[in-house]
Amino acid sequence: MAKAPTVEDVARRAGVSRQTVSNVINTPAIVREETRARVQRAIDELAYRPHVAARSLRTRRSSTIGVHIDPFTGGISGVILDRFIHALTENANERALRVLIYSARTRDEEIARLSDLIDGGEIDAAVITGTAFGDPRTGWLDGRELPYAAFGRPWGGGDVWESGHSWVDVDGAAGTRAATSHALEVYGPRVAWLGWPPDAGTGDDRERGWREAMTGSGSADRVFRVPDSVADARDVMAQAFSDATVRDDIDAVVCVSDALAVGAHLAAVDTGATRIGLIGFDNTPVAEALGLSSVEQAPELVARAVLDLLTDDGGRRISTGERAPERLLVQPRLVIR
Repeated sequence: MAKAPTVEDVARRAGVSRQTVSNVINTPAIVREETRARVQRAIDELAYRPHVAARSLRTRRSSTIGVHIDPFTGGISGVILDRFIHALTENANERALRVLIYSARTRDEEIARLSDLIDGGEIDAAVITGTAFGDPRTGWLDGRELPYAAFGRPWGGGDVWESGHSWVDVDGAAGTRAATSHALEVYGPRVAWLGWPPDAGTGDDRERGWREAMTGSGSADRVFRVPDSVADARDVMAQAFSDATVRDDIDAVVCVSDALAVGAHLAAVDTGATRIGLIGFDNTPVAEALGLSSVEQAPELVARAVLDLLTDDGGRRISTGERAPERLLVQPRLVIR
């Protein structure tokens, strides 16, 4: 096995002292820009990764980002958050940063857990998920002056673009617009929507994309709503497909999630309505196994963007300075099967 590069190796490659390399890694502001660039180039060429534990002792910083994991609830679409955390960990490793995963069942319990981690010097930043308007975690984190970013927009009231914290989210409307445009082109002008009950959040955003694509292209009045349940979607769509008048008025169905798309698929098989095109959202392994087209959220891109918001100096150092909140939308892609 090849020996891992050391600080001395970097120093020799860059033609500087060991201390200069250490300064570039730990206190880059005191190093001249030309020298800093030369050392960084040597670090990249050698794929050198600073020893995180040793750096923590020197700088009193852990180079660790805390991220909350939701309790396991099952379901088809829950894999998206798992993929996000996995990608966050991989991207952090590439930047010589670490990810600490913690669990909590309630917002209050999460705040208490965060407080313990901050007081113990275990994390320098946090990533929160499932934010909402007036989320108590954001105000509390602001008070602790801990850098943080969210995966998800703060739905539920007010303008999400005026939120006081940084977030990254998937542009759900763009995804369903692409799905609907494809359905219109391939299946016909009568594209129905299978979504969740109105929630002023993610579901409404995805429905908006369907409605925008349907404007001037077909009727946008064929709407079905159920909770995010395969069984409920199967029951509702089986009733619709069993009614010849309704079935003949549908060329395709764009679904708010893969769970509902799977339910619609089962209903189509049950009733023989297999000519109807179905498109889901999340591109889960279940959708792939069934051959269903679906919108890919690309949580790997979200993870990279979240880390970009939390770091500076080329993404290798957790930011400590105050930064204006940034809000980013990641473009999903339609996977056709």
